[in-house]
Amino acid sequence: MGKTKQKNKKKIIVFSAIGALVVILILVVIFGSGKEDVITVQTEKVKRMTITQVVEATGKIYPETEVKINAEVSGEIIQLPVEDGDRITKGQLLVKINPDAYVAETEQAQASLNSAKARVEQRQADLKVLERELERQKELFQKDLISESDIESMQNQYEVAKSSLAAAKFDVQNQEAFLKNRRESLRRTSIFSPIDGYVTQLISKEGERVSGSSFTQGTEIMTVSDLSLMEARVEVNENDVVLISIGDTARVEVDAYPDSIFVAVVHQIANTASTRGLGTQEEVTNFEVRLLLLTKSVQFRPGMSCTAKIETETKRDVIAVPLQSVTTREEKEKKGRRFAKDEGEDSSEDTEEQNGIDAVKKKKEDAQEVVFIVDGNLARKRIVKTGISSAEYIEIQEGLDEGAKVVKGSYRAISRELEDSTAVKIDNEGMFAKRFKKEE
Repeated sequence: MGKTKQKNKKKIIVFSAIGALVVILILVVIFGSGKEDVITVQTEKVKRMTITQVVEATGKIYPETEVKINAEVSGEIIQLPVEDGDRITKGQLLVKINPDAYVAETEQAQASLNSAKARVEQRQADLKVLERELERQKELFQKDLISESDIESMQNQYEVAKSSLAAAKFDVQNQEAFLKNRRESLRRTSIFSPIDGYVTQLISKEGERVSGSSFTQGTEIMTVSDLSLMEARVEVNENDVVLISIGDTARVEVDAYPDSIFVAVVHQIANTASTRGLGTQEEVTNFEVRLLLLTKSVQFRPGMSCTAKIETETKRDVIAVPLQSVTTREEKEKKGRRFAKDEGEDSSEDTEEQNGIDAVKKKKEDAQEVVFIVDGNLARKRIVKTGISSAEYIEIQEGLDEGAKVVKGSYRAISRELEDSTAVKIDNEGMFAKRFKKEE
């Protein structure tokens, strides 16, 4: 009997404890659910500074002046007195193509010209004879010693002789042009350097046959370059190229010189784009921008990889905030709005497509650039108008005053969690803030 009472007492105690625990959990849930979440943020004071807008691009180093040496006549290379990397001077012999066939053609053309000139002399002599005979017959005709038909026959012979002389003179001109052409071909068997510089690429070898003509590009033999003036040729995205102007300053980092930054100037911007991956999801449209390197103390080599930061615009004494502080939000009252067709509206495919375009356009118009500032222990949303940006900061043209505490982290808080009047706690020295500074 006593044992039964003890067991019942233990059960009462256990069930009472379980009941009390359940009540406590219910109270925690009830009171905890009404408690507002506090979001930890990092802040920075809004300040004035100088901002330089930069467009970053990658590319290669090339000589500003490089000339491809192509064969202009066909034949065997019998002399190639330079090697890859050799320094050369303007007028120096680079290539000699076997000239024997062109010498023979030139001599043949000269002989043809001499023959044509001899024919002219012969025609001139014949014409003088006929001219004297025509004058004599005219005198006889006046004395009625010959008939009119005789004088007409002589006149015809004279005119034929004049035409033959004119034709012979035209033949001389033709042979002179042909000889000039043969001499030019003979001249082109020897190729001389058009510039001072270096042989930067040697393709052909002595003994090889090359082809060339006056109408098509011949075999490429070598490339000569002036290495005293080098340029960086970089690919710039179509959205950024409109920001760049001739004369903009650029800072160029060359992979071969990791500890140096070289100053350059934009001197050429392509008018035509180059497209990669046309028709695919990876399609990229770029424009080539050429930057003249002002440094002459370093020996760059053609083809070196580089990264350029082109400074497109600088503004001084402007209000600026960290780049990550600005986010894009849609107006709440416009979120979820659907662009449905009105009753009786045309339901053709063209109309549906236009509605889709209008929806995208409307969504862009509804988007707002905002920042969050801390007022007491609350975040306040501010709609802003931005200007140019550097790698770290962005100009605020409207919507913020100097000295306000702007939220700069975390990314999750700025992009998703914060709303107007959200409770916040500033932690600029916490673990996240230290990690954020490292990333910066």
